[in-house]
Amino acid sequence: MNRETREPPRKRFSMIREFHFADWFTLSNAVCGTGAMLAAMTYLQLAERARLYAASGLILAALVFDVLDGRIARWRQKSSPLGRELDSLADIVSFGVAPAALAFASGMQGALDALILVYFVACGVSRLARYNVTAEGMAAETGKVTYFEGTPIPTSVVLVLLLTVAAAFGAVGERLWLGSVEIGGATLHPLSLLFALSGSLMISRIRIPKL
Repeated sequence: MNRETREPPRKRFSMIREFHFADWFTLSNAVCGTGAMLAAMTYLQLAERARLYAASGLILAALVFDVLDGRIARWRQKSSPLGRELDSLADIVSFGVAPAALAFASGMQGALDALILVYFVACGVSRLARYNVTAEGMAAETGKVTYFEGTPIPTSVVLVLLLTVAAAFGAVGERLWLGSVEIGGATLHPLSLLFALSGSLMISRIRIPKL
C-alpha cells in the first residue's frame, strides 16, 4: 500500500479512544433496548410470558443506565458532542422503538395500532432532534439546559410498566385491556391511544424543569 494513502497508525480506533467513561453506560442503555426488542419478538414466536417480563426489565435497566450516564458525566465533568449524539440514539432505541415493539407483542397489532406506534416512535425521534438543536442555544446562553420542552422520551417507561402489569394479569393478545374496535375495517385497541398521547406530549411545547 502506498505510504501516502495509508492511514497513520495513530488514527486507528480513534472513535473508541474518544469514548468517555459515561459513554459506556450510554452504550449499555442501547444494548438493553436492543435486547428488549429481541425479547418481544421472541414472545411472538414462543408465547412465553417471561419474554414480555424480560423485555420490560431490560427497558427499565436501560433507564438506570440512562440516569447513570448523565450523573457520571457531570461528576467527572467530561462530556462531548459524541456522547450527546450517542445518548439520543440510545434513547430512541430503548424508550421509543423497544416500548413500541413491546406494545405490538402484547397485542396491539391492528392496522390503526401500528399507525399509532409508528407515530409514537416518530414523535420520539422528533423530540430528541429538537432537544439536541435547542439545547445548544440554551446552554450557550445560561451555561446549562434548565428545562425540557415536551416530555422526555424516557417517560415511556410508564407505559412499559402498565404493559407489564397487564401481562401479569394475563391481559395480552385477545384479552388486552379495553378490548378492540373496528373503524373503517381497521382494528384499533383503545389502549394504544396512550401511546398516541405519550407521543403528542413529547412534541408539545410544555416546559418541564430539568432537575
